[in-house]
Amino acid sequence: MCGACLRRAPAFDRADARLVYADPVDLLIQRFKYDGETGLADLLADRPWGDTAPPEVDLLIPMPLYPDRLRERGYNQAALLAARLGRGLGLMPAFDLCRRTRPTAPQAGQAGKARRRNVRGAFACDHDLGGRRVLLVDDVMTSGASLDELARTVKAAGAAGVSAWVAARAVSG
Repeated sequence: MCGACLRRAPAFDRADARLVYADPVDLLIQRFKYDGETGLADLLADRPWGDTAPPEVDLLIPMPLYPDRLRERGYNQAALLAARLGRGLGLMPAFDLCRRTRPTAPQAGQAGKARRRNVRGAFACDHDLGGRRVLLVDDVMTSGASLDELARTVKAAGAAGVSAWVAARAVSG
């Protein structure tokens, strides 16, 4: 557990990262996310848990994009990663269980408190998750604010446990 999580425990129960968000991984993810190189999803989600066991999950939920951002980008990078993970886990991602309720400023360049304020109340889950174990999927975790807020939302909808998986995790150094 990182120091920030020890000071302020996140709503998710476990977080796993495939890679460290540093050169050259950061460049790959930027190409994947912003330059339309969607084929990188297979590379980024290959051996997602390395030599450790994946969490036991019933549902995969990719980080939702606001509709305007989705139209602008043309795809949801977290949904592509979730589809790749789903093939390996034998689960179809639940693309429509959660949604982003309002546009948010990009998290990049914002400090931790600003990131939390930016995403507070930004997600909704209109479905009863009735005791299910959920895996949230995203491309990068920096502060964890977005995943934390989405985890709060799915727990409020009845999820029994929430894990998170990201292609890369930023580490302070």
